[in-house]
This record gives sequence, C-alpha cells and structure tokens, in this order.
Amino acid sequence: MKIEVNGKTLEVAATTLAALLNELDYDEGHVATALNRDFVRKTQRAQTKIKEGDAVEIVSPRQGG
Repeated sequence: MKIEVNGKTLEVAATTLAALLNELDYDEGHVATALNRDFVRKTQRAQTKIKEGDAVEIVSPRQGG
C-alpha cells in the first residue's frame, strides 16, 4: 500500500505502525511517532493500524549543538 512517511510517498507491506518501523529499519525504542498528525505512544504502535493514504511521521532524537 502507499503511505506517506516523513513527507515521502512509500510503498509498504506493513499494516501496523510497529511493523512499519521494523520494515523501515528504525529502532522502535528511540523514535517518536505520529499517525495523521496524532502522537502514537510506543505501547500503542503494535495495535495502531495503518491504511492506504495515511501520513506517518517518525522522529529520531539528535545530539549536538
């Protein structure tokens, strides 16, 4: 299915937010996620379904100054 991830359209097989993070090789413990502009807690990712046309934001913390 086609979804938008961080502003880019991608074709993915995942059907949940947790599976999407795994498919895209993100470390699930070190990112923040939003689905259609709504924050999704780490504990809710496995139950959060994604569907065609959804917009996902994945944010990783950075260090530096």
